[in-house]
Amino acid sequence: MKMKLLTAAAVVACMSVAAPSFAQNKAPGSGPNPFVDCGIGAALFPTVGWAAVTSNVIWDIGTTAVTSATMSPETCSGKNLAAALFINDTYENLAEETAKGEGQHLTALLNILECDAARHTAAITSARASMAGQVSTEGFEGMSHIEKASGLYQAVDQAVSLSCQA
Repeated sequence: MKMKLLTAAAVVACMSVAAPSFAQNKAPGSGPNPFVDCGIGAALFPTVGWAAVTSNVIWDIGTTAVTSATMSPETCSGKNLAAALFINDTYENLAEETAKGEGQHLTALLNILECDAARHTAAITSARASMAGQVSTEGFEGMSHIEKASGLYQAVDQAVSLSCQA
């Protein structure tokens, strides 16, 4: 246990010093710095690089942040990250409102994703269809909160891509 703690502390110390220089010296188009621009750290501390690095390393030694930067760099900041956090925090409300086809949380989510209000109905219809399929699959009830929230994110992201991107 002490060795893990010492290793984590060393990584935090190294990354806290290195992260600001990484963030400032990125070449255009080189992608996000996983420890500063991605993961829970970026969500909690979007303007404080050393705090984002520290949070990411403490959370899971930066695994989630690095995976996000590698697999889907477009989700590391901005509206996609804000939407994912909003879905995670308000999943129960969003699931209910998606089933109903309306609600303030659902409207807020579409606004976060910059979907024009005139296209909300189409996006909601698409997300509802996708969620109906997910909810009816065997094993849905046994899924974790994060798995369900991830499924809702995917449904809404696809709906917004189809309905709101003109």
